[in-house]
Amino acid sequence: MKITVSINLGGYSLNIDEDAYAELKRYLKNLELHFAGEESSSEILSDIEARMSELFRVKLTAYKQVISMDDVRNVISVLGTPEDISDNEGTSARDKFSSPGYHRMYRDPDNRIIGGVCAGMGAYWNIEPWIIRIIFIAFTMLGGLGILVYLILYIVLPEAKTTAQKIEMKGEPVNIHNIKDSVKKEFDTVRKNMKL
Repeated sequence: MKITVSINLGGYSLNIDEDAYAELKRYLKNLELHFAGEESSSEILSDIEARMSELFRVKLTAYKQVISMDDVRNVISVLGTPEDISDNEGTSARDKFSSPGYHRMYRDPDNRIIGGVCAGMGAYWNIEPWIIRIIFIAFTMLGGLGILVYLILYIVLPEAKTTAQKIEMKGEPVNIHNIKDSVKKEFDTVRKNMKL
């Protein structure tokens, strides 16, 4: 018999074994100490917690309702530890966790002109969005097919709202290093726009 604890992680309520809770708490404390010097540390930590919550929810089924120690260790191995992914080690540390991430097509709200379909397709295929925009314009001039395809894709493709979805859109692994880089980039963009 084990004691379980109910926690709120990334906005979701989860039940977790007591020993797994201690391990998770230690991991989150290490992350908090590692990112303490960052200006956007609270945003980085909340995005990491949201990603952890997503990974934990995948492990739950109708028969398994409690997060175990193995689940916590698995999620930590997916995201990486601050020691493994430090800026001092450069790309060799990134290569440890650089197995291709889940690659999914989304609409890109950050680089959109109309709905973000072309920007999302460009991020997915790693090409400039203007190339896809020109293709859509060409198909539109050839009989309006471009508008129909664009509207269908706008309805079908979800918008990349979370940091994890924006990283998945580019096909990169969703780990603490990539989450940190993404949040810092957004933070710097907002700061730059505020100065203008």
